[in-house]
Amino acid sequence: MIKNFIHRLLGKGGKDAPVAAELPPTGRRVEVPREVHRIDPKLIDERAVRVVTTLQDAGFEAYIVGGAVRDLLLGHRPKDFDVATNATPEQVKGLFRRAFIIGRRFRIVHVVHGRGRDHEVIEVSTFRAYLDPSAAEQLVGNEKPGKSDLASKSHVVDASGRVLRDNVWGPQDEDAARRDFTVNALYYDPRRELVIDYHRGIEDSRLRLLRMIGDPETRYREDPVRMIRVVRFAAKLGFEIEAATRAPLVRMADLLGNVPASRLFDEMIKLLQTGHSLASLEELRKQGLHRGVFPILDAVLDDAHRHDGREKFIHMALSDTDRRVGEGKPVAPSFMLACMLWHEVLRRRDDRRSRGESPTVALQQATDAVFDARIGDISGRGKLAADMREIWMMQPRFERRTPSAALSLVAQPRFRAGFDFLRLRADAGELDEALARWWEAFSLADDQEREDLLEEARQADQAARRQTQGRPGARTPAAAGRPVAADRVSAPAEASADDEDDDIEPSGDEAAAPAPARRKRRRRKPAGAGAGAAGGGAGGSQGT
Repeated sequence: MIKNFIHRLLGKGGKDAPVAAELPPTGRRVEVPREVHRIDPKLIDERAVRVVTTLQDAGFEAYIVGGAVRDLLLGHRPKDFDVATNATPEQVKGLFRRAFIIGRRFRIVHVVHGRGRDHEVIEVSTFRAYLDPSAAEQLVGNEKPGKSDLASKSHVVDASGRVLRDNVWGPQDEDAARRDFTVNALYYDPRRELVIDYHRGIEDSRLRLLRMIGDPETRYREDPVRMIRVVRFAAKLGFEIEAATRAPLVRMADLLGNVPASRLFDEMIKLLQTGHSLASLEELRKQGLHRGVFPILDAVLDDAHRHDGREKFIHMALSDTDRRVGEGKPVAPSFMLACMLWHEVLRRRDDRRSRGESPTVALQQATDAVFDARIGDISGRGKLAADMREIWMMQPRFERRTPSAALSLVAQPRFRAGFDFLRLRADAGELDEALARWWEAFSLADDQEREDLLEEARQADQAARRQTQGRPGARTPAAAGRPVAADRVSAPAEASADDEDDDIEPSGDEAAAPAPARRKRRRRKPAGAGAGAAGGGAGGSQGT
């Protein structure tokens, strides 16, 4: 191995010598002062600074690193701060009261500050060596390795060259070489206010260019997820992808099939939930990665289904997600995914109903089938499935505006997520805007106002039935032997125990006659019903 390395340095080849592109692409260290990089210290989180200075005071090198430095150079306040150091994970852990070593593929330390919702995690990694892929231990096949396969190993790749474990420490210049893009291989010392740059990352940030460090094909084989990351960064930052970095993307996309489903799913969520989802989808199309990578996006972006109503609905959902992220508001993956897969659920539901299934059973079966087909076996599957199912199954319930049904619905913990979904459907023209307005008013109303709204809904439903019955040859859905569509707004409300006389349908001459004046009845409310039952009302929370 040493002999081959010397041959490479001298430009000599040999049958066992790797190609020159695999030579570690280390660069020359350049220290850039504040008057050149112009980073504003006010944009830096004091807790990240505290981690760096604690490590430095203990005699170690330590820097803020990666995307945080890139964002600071662009004048943005970073969302997350990572730290790189020459201290080992065990040494880092020993310096902080609340620090935890995590990871198997890459061992890192999470230093936790604060508690509850206000807590922050600073991720600390140890400088890693840039290793020749041909020198790594190779596992046969691409099956998911078990713990025993990786036990006591520090540098392992699979048959396609994907790195499975890399815990070999090294100097800072090699740590910079093994990072993906030049703009992410920057180190900032907040104490001396210096940026350390090995690969002209500052220049590329000013050119707004994404350039891979080293040979792009080799780097994509090491970690195929880099192909998704380059798309995400291009969309998020508005950068161009350098030609050599872009060239292998479509040709090597099949390597993403070797990435664990959970990791690929996490990358898709990052694409769609970091405030630039529409730009990310456009960049995927531009780079030819919009098909065959993410099953969910296959359902959404398939040209065969464009202009059938779903495109507008999904565009509005993603625009709303981008807006909320930009405003610093929380977004829920379950809500976004429920929006993206809703029309496939409707299609499968309608197919089952055409074969005689009841509306509720058809919707339940469609929900299960879509989740299994498009999301599959991922980490957190149970919670995600429960939240998406609740949003979808709540939609038919919004059409039942009887007292017991309405009060029960607004008392649901996930009412606000279901209402947000209803509101989006109305905005997209999928259902009557008046229904969304009624539920928004009902969720915020006091007891007396809810009485009035329920009476208004009862009269509107009766008027709609009379209009339907008055048409020559018209039959109600029940009379025709057909179930009412779950997503039809004009469907009559279902009868309930305390309001069943309101749903007696007139027939013949009675249908054309005006309804006699009815005395308003005051109904007894369940304990706790009132303006607070909606959990704060329809606040557009995406279920968070």
